[in-house]
Amino acid sequence: MRYSLIKRTQFGPLDYIHQGWMKLTLGLSFVFLYAPLLILVIFSFNDSRRNIVWRGFTTKYYEKAWNNDGLIEAFANSLTIAFFSTIVSTILGAMVALLLWRFRFPLKGAYEGAMTLPIVIPEICMGVAMMAFFSRVGWPSGLVWPFNLSAITIAHISFSFPFVAVIVRARLANFNLELEEAAKDLGASEWQFFRDIMIPFMKPGLIAGALLAFTLSLDDFVITFFTSGPDTVTLPVKIYSMVRFSVTPEINAASTVLIAITLLLTTIALWLQNRTGQKLGH
Repeated sequence: MRYSLIKRTQFGPLDYIHQGWMKLTLGLSFVFLYAPLLILVIFSFNDSRRNIVWRGFTTKYYEKAWNNDGLIEAFANSLTIAFFSTIVSTILGAMVALLLWRFRFPLKGAYEGAMTLPIVIPEICMGVAMMAFFSRVGWPSGLVWPFNLSAITIAHISFSFPFVAVIVRARLANFNLELEEAAKDLGASEWQFFRDIMIPFMKPGLIAGALLAFTLSLDDFVITFFTSGPDTVTLPVKIYSMVRFSVTPEINAASTVLIAITLLLTTIALWLQNRTGQKLGH
């Protein structure tokens, strides 16, 4: 006797109601998330100093932001910190990912949990801890640029490299160990295997992790606020100091530039992560 199982999917009125409710919830979520950012970008082109009522389109506040020496200096500080933080975080994160993926050692689980603490603990706690640490060790102040940014750079590295390690380790999860055996059979040394096989395999994860680390460092405010001094102002801290007096289109223009850079780098990082996932799937 033969049996046939036929699965029929029928949509009733309640199913359509549920679908409509889900679409409404999704739409409202996007509105609450992105409407303030959209308004900020629109009013950065507002030809009104009060920034309350739309008076016309203009780009003069972008020109004022560009000619503002304080904003340019803060932006240069942010880029410098993000650059050095990204380089060190990428190298350190890749080494940690290789360590956790390749080796077994006592208390490995505890080490892995401690490594991910900067990801899960509140950022303000991280900022207070960094401030207490630099105060305790007597970190020098008043250094020449860019050495005066060293405290902020170290603080950014401490919370950026775990993100790089997580991304790179995800890339290494499905690495074919037979490649290593084949390379060793052909006479490759450890360095040749690492240079010619491991680094090219890790490359998408390294790029994605580096872009994420750069983005995290560029737009960080809380940790930077606790570890910066009067001569080491970054762009987010500078924008905060300007907002305390009044919100002007000039502030909106500077914030829009920061948002644009962050979105661009985040999009590239997500694209590289998706590309990595598709390669692992194949």
